[in-house]
Amino acid sequence: MLKRIRKLLAARSVVLLIERFFRLGAGAVVTFMVARMLGDSALGTYGLVMVWAAFLAPLTNLGMNNLVQKMASTQNDPVKALQFLQTAVWLRLMAGLFFGLLMIAGFMLFYPHYFAAGPIEISVLFILQSFFSLILFEYQQNYLGHFRAVALAKIAVSLLTLVVRIVGLYYGAGISFLLLIVGIEFLLTGAVQYYWYRRYTPPEARFHWQFFDWSAGKMMLQRASWLWVSGIVSVVYLKIDTVMIESMLGVAATGQYTAVARISELWYVIPVTLAARYYPDLLKAFEQSWPQYLLILRRRGLQFFSLALLISVGMTVSAYWIMLFAYGEKFTGSTTVLQIHVWAGCFVFVRALISQHLIITGNEPLSLLSHGVGALLNVGLNFLLIPRMGIEGAAWATLISYAYASFFFIFFSKKTRAHFFEMLKTKAVAPG
Repeated sequence: MLKRIRKLLAARSVVLLIERFFRLGAGAVVTFMVARMLGDSALGTYGLVMVWAAFLAPLTNLGMNNLVQKMASTQNDPVKALQFLQTAVWLRLMAGLFFGLLMIAGFMLFYPHYFAAGPIEISVLFILQSFFSLILFEYQQNYLGHFRAVALAKIAVSLLTLVVRIVGLYYGAGISFLLLIVGIEFLLTGAVQYYWYRRYTPPEARFHWQFFDWSAGKMMLQRASWLWVSGIVSVVYLKIDTVMIESMLGVAATGQYTAVARISELWYVIPVTLAARYYPDLLKAFEQSWPQYLLILRRRGLQFFSLALLISVGMTVSAYWIMLFAYGEKFTGSTTVLQIHVWAGCFVFVRALISQHLIITGNEPLSLLSHGVGALLNVGLNFLLIPRMGIEGAAWATLISYAYASFFFIFFSKKTRAHFFEMLKTKAVAPG
């Protein structure tokens, strides 16, 4: 029994899930405390700033998350592999600083009253998010099998910053203090990722400008361009509802919706982590046998959807008690919103695998198209439904747009539609 437990905890997907659940759980605890101690208006302000911070992530990652390691690992020359890795990090650092400054200017322009309440803290948050670029060093360590050390170190950072935020709230700190700590967490996480990279690399592989190679950078930027734009559009359609609620209904309604979204989206880490874990298996199967690849894709798809369905049913039934326990009586009026919003997860779970399929089969432009139409659909439905139904309308807009952009778009493309029906018809071959 103990042997099985040790084997389970040693599994890469389990370790990564534990780390990401802990980090998301820490954020959820802070959200619960802000709601109970400071109220829905304060939570709305906090949620709005964090949404703007979320917009930075796809802008600064340049669409390179999966591409860098793939290109670096195919190089026979170790120096060339280092050039690909470190060039990507340098490009993302520069993009982080550039877009961070633009985000500060934009937030000052559109929300001067919120910015005035914490100009230094909000600016530090947007700038320090550039250290998220160092996650490429973590991906490299994951590829080499050193994932446990990095995951445990990140848990330690999250635990430290969680304690600081809890103590701060207990002693009367406000939203600005919390935003500052989030920014510091980006910095500390980047430092940890670089530390473990240096721990397992030779001294000459230190992060240095000498490894920047523009020809390698240009190659990666060209190949990642579709994924970059797709990622930007994806976050827009995932997060735009919070911005639109604030402009139409005010900051208190934004706080109520932020509370629902925090719980509903807590589960999204599962498909993202598992899809990344299964990507090498899918790629290997694709290179060896198309029917075998389709069988694996179908099996994983059914597993992902079944898990999402189980979560959605459970949360729908217990939504009132979840809101009461997490946020208190004042937020139970948003129970129906949670019961609607949580069903979007069924499509998000499946989309994690579909995204891998699009990359493997070379259909990256279709990913951008699906997210683009999803974003337009979400914005249009929010304009139509929020004035009539309040934040319930935003939840319906999210569900409908996610359903299209995450799954039903495949029926509007001849190639993916053919893949889908071929996958359904493929039969498993009995071992001989």
